[in-house]
Amino acid sequence: MIDSLAALLGLGAQDPAFWIPLALIVVFFAVVVAGVLLDGFDIGVGCVSLVAPAALRPRMLSLLGPWRDANEFWVFLGIGLFAVAFPYAWPQTLGRLYLPLSLLALGTMLRSVCFEWRLRSPAEHQGRWQFGFGAGAVLVAFSHGYILARVAVAYQPGGGYTGFAVLMGGCAVAVYSLLGAAWLMMREAGELRVRAVGWARRTLRWGAVGVVGVSVVLDFSNAGVFLKWGDGAHWLAVGLVWGALLTCFVLTEMTLQRMISHSYRASALPYALVLVIVLTVLGGLAYSFFPYLVLDEVTLWDAAAPVATLRLALSAVVIALPVALIFNLRVYWRMLGRSRPPSPPDFKP
Repeated sequence: MIDSLAALLGLGAQDPAFWIPLALIVVFFAVVVAGVLLDGFDIGVGCVSLVAPAALRPRMLSLLGPWRDANEFWVFLGIGLFAVAFPYAWPQTLGRLYLPLSLLALGTMLRSVCFEWRLRSPAEHQGRWQFGFGAGAVLVAFSHGYILARVAVAYQPGGGYTGFAVLMGGCAVAVYSLLGAAWLMMREAGELRVRAVGWARRTLRWGAVGVVGVSVVLDFSNAGVFLKWGDGAHWLAVGLVWGALLTCFVLTEMTLQRMISHSYRASALPYALVLVIVLTVLGGLAYSFFPYLVLDEVTLWDAAAPVATLRLALSAVVIALPVALIFNLRVYWRMLGRSRPPSPPDFKP
């Protein structure tokens, strides 16, 4: 397959102009996945904090403390890598995404500023910064869904497409809220876990609406994507993907219902199932778009920078990526399982 694709481009599989953009788009996709999964629970906790009782909000935000700085890393890394490696895609995307990108920037700024100022403000003002953090999280989640919808329909104008983008923005808020609620019920017990189960149940079905909506619209609005998935050789893969998604949604609903009716022993299972759902959807989107960055207009090789720039970008990735992986593994390995209070220091008389 790789050789055939290279031949269509008039390049060899060993040609740097072919394989370096391919390697960098794989790294970019990995950064996107890491950002959605690792920053996703952070965004989700912020979203559900807006409907949480005021007494629970400080605890919810304090649970995010160890990972806040690491979570911001993925957004800037992804934007920087895309800008350097694929500069010729910007004219085709930036001008069509001013609104959601502006919302994304505003939401990111609100989350960062409000989280830090909450820690330094008087007690009577902390509620305002907690609200600002939640509002920023909603803006970030909504902008992600809006961007995905606009990209899926190849930026076609019209009220119907705008309405679809707004719907997908709302569904993205639901998906992130589901991810955040599932993470909270894994991390905490007591009232916060009970409420997190309720938040997860309310957002689960809207998450399913978003998954089905973006898949159907992407499939039927683009003939190339429809043919790619509708080819007879791919029916087994299609069946496995939709079977996996349906199974995960049903198991999540059953687990949440069991947690309400019987016990909270399987508190980590909903989080694992939601991760599988998100990974499956992202993998399907990547397969649908490849090799395009803008459907039917710009391939990743059309958008790639000159080879000299690509070599420099790849060298930076080779040096920086292992450092980033080591740092993030050290930071994130404690995000799973029940939270534990810090051990008191040993005082010697």
